[in-house]
Amino acid sequence: MDNSKQKKERFKRVASRRVENILNDIQSLSKCSNKNNYEYTEADIAKMLKAIKEEIRLMETLFKKNLKDNNSTFNF
Repeated sequence: MDNSKQKKERFKRVASRRVENILNDIQSLSKCSNKNNYEYTEADIAKMLKAIKEEIRLMETLFKKNLKDNNSTFNF
């Protein structure tokens, strides 16, 4: 198997596991919405969501930047 194919397979394996972990963590966090067990305000929710969204935006920026860097067609 060539290096490129190995990297692709490794990405699929590692990224799949990490996405699954994130989804499980989000589901776990959602359980905190039960007002019978927890007390929170709209400000608390906004703060949590802001932090999560900022991290997702950063991740998206890094992925897009690295795609552009790899697909550059101009060279001297």
